[in-house]
Amino acid sequence: MSGPAAVGEARAADPDDGYRAQYHFTVPDHWKNDPQRPVFVDGRFHYYYLYNSDYDADPTANFGTEWRLATSYDGVVFADQGIAAPKKTNENYDLWSGSAVVDAANTAGFGAGAVVMLVTQMDHPTLAQQADASGPQAQFLWYSTDGGRNFRPYGDQPVIPNGGRADFRDPKIVWDADRGRWVALIAERDRVSFYTSADLKAWSRAWEYVNPGIGTIECPDLFRIRADDGSLKWVFGVSANGYATNEPATFAYWTGSFDGTSFAFDQDAPQWLDHGFDWYGAVTWEDPTAPLDRRYAVGWMNNWDYAHSTPTWSSDGFNGTDSITREIRLTRYGSSFSLVSQPVAALENIATTRAELGDVTVDGFLPLAYEGEAYQVEADVTSQTATNIGLQLRRSADGMRHADVGLTETYAYLNRGQTGYPAGTGKTESRTPFTPDADGVHLRILVDRTTIEVFVGDGRYVHSSQVFAPSGDAGIALYSSGGAATFRDLTITEFGCVAQRPARIIGDFEGASWGAGWTATGSFDATGPSPADFVGQEGARVADTFAGGGDPATGTITSPGFGIDRNFVHLLIGGGDHPLGVEPATSVQLLVDGLPVRTATGDDSARLRHVEWDVREFAGRTAQIQILDDATGDWGHLMVDQVLLSD
Repeated sequence: MSGPAAVGEARAADPDDGYRAQYHFTVPDHWKNDPQRPVFVDGRFHYYYLYNSDYDADPTANFGTEWRLATSYDGVVFADQGIAAPKKTNENYDLWSGSAVVDAANTAGFGAGAVVMLVTQMDHPTLAQQADASGPQAQFLWYSTDGGRNFRPYGDQPVIPNGGRADFRDPKIVWDADRGRWVALIAERDRVSFYTSADLKAWSRAWEYVNPGIGTIECPDLFRIRADDGSLKWVFGVSANGYATNEPATFAYWTGSFDGTSFAFDQDAPQWLDHGFDWYGAVTWEDPTAPLDRRYAVGWMNNWDYAHSTPTWSSDGFNGTDSITREIRLTRYGSSFSLVSQPVAALENIATTRAELGDVTVDGFLPLAYEGEAYQVEADVTSQTATNIGLQLRRSADGMRHADVGLTETYAYLNRGQTGYPAGTGKTESRTPFTPDADGVHLRILVDRTTIEVFVGDGRYVHSSQVFAPSGDAGIALYSSGGAATFRDLTITEFGCVAQRPARIIGDFEGASWGAGWTATGSFDATGPSPADFVGQEGARVADTFAGGGDPATGTITSPGFGIDRNFVHLLIGGGDHPLGVEPATSVQLLVDGLPVRTATGDDSARLRHVEWDVREFAGRTAQIQILDDATGDWGHLMVDQVLLSD
């Protein structure tokens, strides 16, 4: 993945954000949990995730998620775009996990290229059920006609009703090209049900997979991928809690075949894409340049056993960090296949410094002359006679606190037990099988302010866990026991900060008035936003100049001044096609020093379309948004919604 650096550049860290990750994705504020599979639209990945602006760190009252959007060219640097699918838009209240697809063939009837999502909501919950998220779970359809930026619900009724199930969520939609239809996988605690549909609206239950042995099943996945030997395999995956069987609580997967209805397993036991404690709700998506050869993956770096214990909330006002985006491939090992992971190559694009320490031999203990809290360290590790080799990371000055990454004669490990880690858990050391090789093994370790990710060898085994080392614990030391070991080509790389600047709403028109500081003239002085249900709008209301007295109404609606401190202005517009300069006009302007520098008009339809203005040339200046309606004839009105300033 690569793209233009000018649109989303890594930048210096905010010194006030002591625990905010330097080079991992973090929610701008409040709360995030499950990632939602990105879609590729107009040359960018649209990454959605569950967001709760009402979060207050009380685990008994933290319900109310919606879908927030960030865009990225490379899976490393993201730009926040605000809320894409707001909660409380329909009678079903919150939005939980689901999946979005680009409906290129217009199977659902929302238009070719519409972005359609199938999402879990509660089916008409009572007020009490809204308060504790206990309403019946069902699957609802939402759609976007502006490239996945803003979604509307397809009514209030589920397209896949609950049917009496206590757990029925996280639908994952997959296009079955061989049969020309959609497949949806839905998690049901101890099973995954498979549904099929021709149009994303009418679904038929086709099959179910039952497995009571890996805890609660969530967030299923299904994809086809080509192995390194040319074999084409299907992969079925779920997020699951394998602790009861001494397995991870991350992403379990199986290779096999799929006949359009059911999945045939190569083997009964799952493999795991991560063996750490904090890689949950993961999603995978195809590389658009090589869809069968490689995919990308990202996981939520947290765990429901201790989700609210992060220090980032009290110190920095957010709770939600993702893993690094990975590239995943399928590799053959003897008669079986496994997924292998490595950090996405675009991570190198934000490298700022690199210290090449060469070959370092240790026999006992060796502190390095380096300090840092956010970096990558990698080396080829070889052992002469050592039986335990490793690195102490985030080491305190007195050596009492540290997280350890190491290799023994039989296993690799990540141990966070000697430093800060999430409260309420005894999960301190993760292990994976390891067999020493005369040529050694490559270790690639990503350390950020609250996380460590370890890629062992080719990435068949990965450990991802939260580590809450105090600020200032920044040392690194090498160690070996039982003899000497060598860290060949030992390299430490630092990266620029990728923390997002939050998108800013200039006008969402969801209240009874135009908004704080907005002013109106003429027919619009005594009116406000109108309840509406236009194709393309977001929320329940829009600014509609028809409300001032129909097409004859005229006047202006103008925002207060705002600083241009982001790169783009976005808005939704519909109504009369009367551009500024061809009087009478129905148009929206960006005013700088009182003069229009950007303008847009409608297209004589009630369908709201997305408009994007590049405003980087006006950075640092004060601007206003003005809605102008001078027209009095046919289509002499304008509808405007969701005016947003973002990167």
